[in-house]
Amino acid sequence: MYKHQRGFTLIELLVVIAIIALLMSILMPALQRVKEQARSAACLANLRQWNFVAAMYTEDNNGNFWSGLNNKGHWWTWQLPARLLDWKMNKTWLCPTAKKPVIDENGNKIPSFNIFNSWGIFNGEKEGRPCNSQNGSAGSYTINGYVLSIPMKGTFESGVPVSDGWRTPSVAGASYAPLFLDALRFDLWPTEMNRPAEFQYAAWTSGSENNMARCCINRHAGFVGCSFMDYSARKVGLKELWTIKWHRKFNIAGPYTAAGGVRSEDWPEWIRPFKDY
Repeated sequence: MYKHQRGFTLIELLVVIAIIALLMSILMPALQRVKEQARSAACLANLRQWNFVAAMYTEDNNGNFWSGLNNKGHWWTWQLPARLLDWKMNKTWLCPTAKKPVIDENGNKIPSFNIFNSWGIFNGEKEGRPCNSQNGSAGSYTINGYVLSIPMKGTFESGVPVSDGWRTPSVAGASYAPLFLDALRFDLWPTEMNRPAEFQYAAWTSGSENNMARCCINRHAGFVGCSFMDYSARKVGLKELWTIKWHRKFNIAGPYTAAGGVRSEDWPEWIRPFKDY
């Protein structure tokens, strides 16, 4: 005798779909957190490799960091060996969240430079100096310009006296002095008066004099990867950037710190939810 086979009713099917949707809504944020943890770990691993590069260089350079190509310390990157400078050969240039250069290999500029782009590609044509790497330079990280070993008479790009710079990692408080970190250019000279970008994806358009905005970028859920002059590396909160020792006289109790009396409304709206320091 033919036996009737019972299938799913429409109600049962809808219940199953609802359960799956509920499980996905629970699991997706957890999966995103795991992915972000992996990206952050890879970013910090890159920065530790750059710490190693800096340690090797200073050991061979009388304990001093790079000097750059002029009396302001510009283009320190071009003092690197070709294999380290080349963004394709040296993958530690690129944070996992920012792998696409703002200018492609054909010289085409993307429509808008945002926090998930890397700087470059630079090949030396505009700078009047041949680039010693096959593919040019591009990356997601910057050096703290105040560590550069430039002539003592004069000022850094920010106007800070060179005498306030670090020059060497052999200083007291090296664990609080940034060395490399996530940013939108390869060298920066932030000041305590610099303000965050008004909109989180517009850090590059915040003004060429606002160097802090170009590293106060939300690449890692309220943090950026940062290495320090003691060759450690960790995540630094975006608001914490105003409390680390960029140079010897940097005011860590400036107007954008809790010690300096900053209020929630003093911050642009996008950065307000992040942790205060």
